[in-house]
Amino acid sequence: MAFAPPEAECWPRATLLKHQDRRLHSLLSAVHGRNRFYTRKLDDAGVRLDTLHFPEDLQALPFTSKHELVTDQTASPPWGTAYTETLDRYTRYNQTSAITGQPLRWLDTNLSWQWALDCWKAVYRAARVDDRDRIFFPFGFGPFLGFWTAFDAGSQIGALCIPGGGMSSRTRLDLLKTARPTVICCTPTYALRLVEVARTTGVDLPADSVRVVIVAGEPGGSIHATRELIAKAWGARVIDHHGLTEVGPVSFECWESPGGLHLNESEFICEVIDPSSRKPVSDGSPGELVITNLGRTASPVLRYLTQDVVRLYKEPCLCGRTLARVEGGILSRADDMVCVRGVNVYPTAIEAVVRRFPEVVEYRATVSTRDTLHSLSIDIELGQGAQDDANIVIQVAQELSEVVGLTVPVHIVKPGTLPRFEMKARRFLVEKDRGEPPTTSS
Repeated sequence: MAFAPPEAECWPRATLLKHQDRRLHSLLSAVHGRNRFYTRKLDDAGVRLDTLHFPEDLQALPFTSKHELVTDQTASPPWGTAYTETLDRYTRYNQTSAITGQPLRWLDTNLSWQWALDCWKAVYRAARVDDRDRIFFPFGFGPFLGFWTAFDAGSQIGALCIPGGGMSSRTRLDLLKTARPTVICCTPTYALRLVEVARTTGVDLPADSVRVVIVAGEPGGSIHATRELIAKAWGARVIDHHGLTEVGPVSFECWESPGGLHLNESEFICEVIDPSSRKPVSDGSPGELVITNLGRTASPVLRYLTQDVVRLYKEPCLCGRTLARVEGGILSRADDMVCVRGVNVYPTAIEAVVRRFPEVVEYRATVSTRDTLHSLSIDIELGQGAQDDANIVIQVAQELSEVVGLTVPVHIVKPGTLPRFEMKARRFLVEKDRGEPPTTSS
């Protein structure tokens, strides 16, 4: 089979654990004494590398939080102390998108960058992308990691990589017609935005050339209603992927089992814990994903608290891979939940409802915390030619009531009122007390 997974993705779990043990010891040996941030953390936790046994002693390693890393960079600006090599060895700079709070700055050496590219090649293999493909990247490349690694990895596998930065959406559609890519890499939001622009300007999507849309940066890639909208509009297979700037490209969806993400355990140690107790949860139970990257030695993270909520399963997949899967992808972000009148509300739940209505081209959820019990309202923007506006409002409100468990006011706003996004969308607005800036989420 042309796209058969490599041996390392199909190892028996006992073999995989031995591999992870070797990689973890190699990483810790390289880091301790050279990486000031992790030398302090390991010493403070009383970790002795010569007596550490994996996986039994994994929990002896300290957790790492984003807050710690940001605090470290504030105390030792601008880069902090979480680096293993001397600064003259680093050649790549990225930063987190900083939807809330201060961005986290991250550096890579050529070697650690190559490790990230190799992780992205696993995404391409699972998506059945190779040197015969033309890959289009329709967004402006910024300092956050985004699809930078995807672009470089695409070039290395021999695919033609087409950048789409510095262009309007209409210009990108023109380039799509000219270059006729077979693969598109973008956020779920922007895949739908291009569809909207095509419809409003009378441009036909090149659906006969595009066969795969690889999405990342938002949970929408694993939300069924969002996936269906993208797949139907583009006439293509949707493949989800997720990663973090400070962690690297962690997961990928395989062709044979849509709706879940394989964790690349040959390059990462992945745990799922209870966010409150920080104890492991059983397979299939929701919990916070914790990641240790094994090959990014120059700028590693140990037991990183991602705040991504997942359900982990370890049964072998139809594709032949034995790598663990998170069913339904990233279910939510632990820090995204807002309690409204006693009900826990997640942005993913709102999107899963609103995207069931193809008439809705954009939406925004607003939570007001000015009252004790908080309140939630939804603004929706309808596409051209949408019929029976009042009925759509009623249907959306009814679906929200059934799924979320709240009576949510739904309002139609004029076309072009709501913001559009190329990268991570900010549709979930939390209004705080007067005088405090609002916070946003995807």
